[in-house]
Amino acid sequence: MKGVITEIERFSLRDGPGIRTTVFIKGCNMACKWCHNPETLQIRPQLMVYPEKCLGCGACVRACKSGARSIKDGRLRYDRALCTGCGACAGGCFTGALVLSGREMTVEQVMGEILQDRAYYENSGGGVTLSGGELTTQPEFAKALLEAIKAQGISTALETNMHAPWHIYESLLPLVDLVMFDIKIFDAAAHKKWTGVGNDRILKNAKRLAESGKDFLVRTPVIPGVNDAEEEIGNIAEFVGGLGGAQYYELLLFNPLGESKYQALEADNRFKGARPSPQDTAERLRRTAERRSGLPVRVG
Repeated sequence: MKGVITEIERFSLRDGPGIRTTVFIKGCNMACKWCHNPETLQIRPQLMVYPEKCLGCGACVRACKSGARSIKDGRLRYDRALCTGCGACAGGCFTGALVLSGREMTVEQVMGEILQDRAYYENSGGGVTLSGGELTTQPEFAKALLEAIKAQGISTALETNMHAPWHIYESLLPLVDLVMFDIKIFDAAAHKKWTGVGNDRILKNAKRLAESGKDFLVRTPVIPGVNDAEEEIGNIAEFVGGLGGAQYYELLLFNPLGESKYQALEADNRFKGARPSPQDTAERLRRTAERRSGLPVRVG
């Protein structure tokens, strides 16, 4: 069983309890305009180009078999339309000017990295988190990997947008100890505008998850000009509180660190120059969320 992985992050303290290894599975079934990891949206491997790091050595041109990289008028050229995502050019780039996002790995290869830190999981109450992109875009691989992790007695968690068909979650939940999911926008029309999909399935899946008895927590990314109003956050918080059983509710402030990634992918960035909500706004939203949800509310 093989899957396409964006990254495997070891010693993570942000993706669940304890010290964790987070496996970022490539591909997403939504298209949030503010996504700070645009390289995770497509399942196929993609080349990221950082021209400021390029020394002009030409090694990438010699390595490329598709004609995507060339030298014209003394300058390196890149034709993304011709690129096959093979990664040969990135493999020969020692400066980091070319980075291939996404690599095909077997379950056994991923487990080889996961098991290196077994002692840290045991001593810290940590484990392994499957994240994305969106892990449910590769459900067979996700299930096979979870089965392998559980066979080793390691705790598991998911980070998901809850937009997959419920039968996918049903197949994964017996292998999972904690589910962390997003409710990004409560207003249905605004959700469609900013993420490309409606939120009806997400809200229904959230209710089903709560009814399953599985441990879960809910997060909302706070995006300037999108959902950073007290009414919107309050409506989400009230829904979350009504689910019953959430460990807590978390507001995640906008992350501007994806700007360089959009440039590296030659992709349009609708939120270029945007910055996280100021501290006083974040605190006001936290208080509103706490009051409307009846839950502990964290800001991250």
